[in-house]
Amino acid sequence: MPIRKSSISGTPFGGTAERPSSPTKGQTFFNGDTGILEIYNGNNWFASSTIAPHAPTSVVATNPSGRAFNNGRASVAFSPTSSGGSPSSFTVTSSPGGYTGTGSSSPINVDGLQSNTSYTYTITATNAYGTSSASSASSAVTATTVPQAPSLSASSGDTSATITITPGATGGSAITQYSIVSNPATTTQTTSSTTYTFTGLTNGTAYTFTATATNANGTSAASSASNSITPTALITVDYLVVAGGGGGRTAIGGGGGAGGYRTSVGVSGAGSAAQSSYALNAGQNLTITVGGGGGGSQGGSSSISGAGVSTVSCTGGGVGGTRSDHAGGAGGSGGGGGGPEQAHNNNTPGGAGTANEGNNGGNGTTTIGNGGGGAALGATPPYPPTTADNGTKGGNGLVSSIDGIARGGGGGGAYSYGSPTTGPGGLGGGGTGGGYFLAPTSGAANTGGGGGGGGYAGAGEVGSNGGSGVIVLRYSNINNISVGAGLSSSTTTSGAYKITTITGGTGTVSWS
Repeated sequence: MPIRKSSISGTPFGGTAERPSSPTKGQTFFNGDTGILEIYNGNNWFASSTIAPHAPTSVVATNPSGRAFNNGRASVAFSPTSSGGSPSSFTVTSSPGGYTGTGSSSPINVDGLQSNTSYTYTITATNAYGTSSASSASSAVTATTVPQAPSLSASSGDTSATITITPGATGGSAITQYSIVSNPATTTQTTSSTTYTFTGLTNGTAYTFTATATNANGTSAASSASNSITPTALITVDYLVVAGGGGGRTAIGGGGGAGGYRTSVGVSGAGSAAQSSYALNAGQNLTITVGGGGGGSQGGSSSISGAGVSTVSCTGGGVGGTRSDHAGGAGGSGGGGGGPEQAHNNNTPGGAGTANEGNNGGNGTTTIGNGGGGAALGATPPYPPTTADNGTKGGNGLVSSIDGIARGGGGGGAYSYGSPTTGPGGLGGGGTGGGYFLAPTSGAANTGGGGGGGGYAGAGEVGSNGGSGVIVLRYSNINNISVGAGLSSSTTTSGAYKITTITGGTGTVSWS
């Protein structure tokens, strides 16, 4: 239909539906539905009178990706209304936080949002005559960003480093990958785990490491540099672990059993469980416990343990039996020797030794296996006898090729009367049994040998102590060992090796 014009000014007029279909910027129209002279601003018709704009409508927020941690962004779209004055600007405000963004058209960005936080948004419109009321709030949208930078630490290996990553905040989206870079640079290596072995390093070169974290929104800033590490070739350490020997017992008692015995090298005897050498990094700590010899009791256990290594432990030797409790206790490489029955005519076997700990465990009968305790006297009436009647000796210990020393012999059984010859102990430091007039002898120190059993009466009646244990370490003579407080040690050199003998109690050792 033809456009009607005011008879006064020539301005087109009519209802809202009669506005020009293709207006030009600055064109006016007198709206008879609203009673307001409107002007087209290039996008919409607005009242040209001196009134403030009305609030926008249809507010919708979205969350762009790739934003830095705790600097999220919302893109907020909206529709201006034409029922008020023409706006010159719009302001978007978040809740919570009160973060704002301004612009002259939709959409408007709001920056600085906190990661992983849910926000709604309202908008006001402003012109020279005032500011509208706030719009209705948008639906809630969570601001997600790239992750926070992680932190990390490193420990050295052989041409490698073990990297431990402590994640930062996720930014609101799960972390899917870490990228690790070495300095000096080698390769960039990726992992989804927080523990990673970084390979391809050069031994003897100092390195630090940085890492980034990635999620669906992108990649974080780089972490601070880790501690510095220097990869070194692994140090091969052979070992011999011997527990303390069991003590002998009183009153015609059996000898104590030998302590448990394990080694990573060959031995001249049967029964030792096969062990693997340790492959250690420079500075790696091991905890050493050296068991003491039993004093009328089972010997103390010995062990090597530490992060990243298999624990090797040995049980202390079994205590000898008495004529009242008969059987000797179970122990390491052999149970203690059995005591006689009250009738004085039979030995009772000692407890069995722990499997695979050195000698397959003689158990203190009159037939003694390697390392077992010595059996007590097995007399026949009349009692006491008038001739020598000795208990048997404990089994022999083993000789390890780590240092060629025999260790782990069982204690000798007691004898009753007659010749001043006690029942001998086994090779490897086992004590000898006591006699009617003679005291038993203890197992030698640092051998794990069992103590001798006590005789019938007098000086020989009280059983003796087992020998204390020992741990021996063999390693290349280009390396050095550091032995901590609580332990005693001595080191010798043999060809291409150093051999460190450790006694004492409990402490740590490390290599360089």
